[in-house]
Amino acid sequence: MTNEPKAVELATELTIAWLSNPNTRTSADDVPAFLQSMYAAVERLALPADEDNTTATQEFTPAVSARKSLASREHIISMIDGKSYKTLRRHLATHGLTPDDYRQRYGLKADYPMVAPAYSESRSAMAKTIGLGRKPGQKVQSGTTAAKPARKAAKSATQPKDTAAASE
Repeated sequence: MTNEPKAVELATELTIAWLSNPNTRTSADDVPAFLQSMYAAVERLALPADEDNTTATQEFTPAVSARKSLASREHIISMIDGKSYKTLRRHLATHGLTPDDYRQRYGLKADYPMVAPAYSESRSAMAKTIGLGRKPGQKVQSGTTAAKPARKAAKSATQPKDTAAASE
């Protein structure tokens, strides 16, 4: 004998608990059918995990090929739904995937991009124009109008505008 309750005993206990609830309204004819369904559910849960996982793994077919998904510099076509995106991260998150999960699901290489090349270049150029990515104290590249010069009005607000008016 094992210490684990048998499936029949467990199903019976669950059925008794369900029937003892005052909110449960059922006829005596429905009890055997409920007991059988409870027994079937307990048996399903008692199966080893290896037998249950065989149905969990499913094959995903991509909407487009990997080559076609990267055909344009302006966008990447998703293999999930076949729509084009500039970046796939938010799209993958709505489907509960990480970039690594996405690559693994469709058999993609580890260096498969998640951002369209043209979009990446435009964002990089914008970041450089505002001065991101430079070392402290380093000047912004010449020829670009990155940061606005400091306003002189802020300095003059603390000092009098006219020294002649201040001496009177």
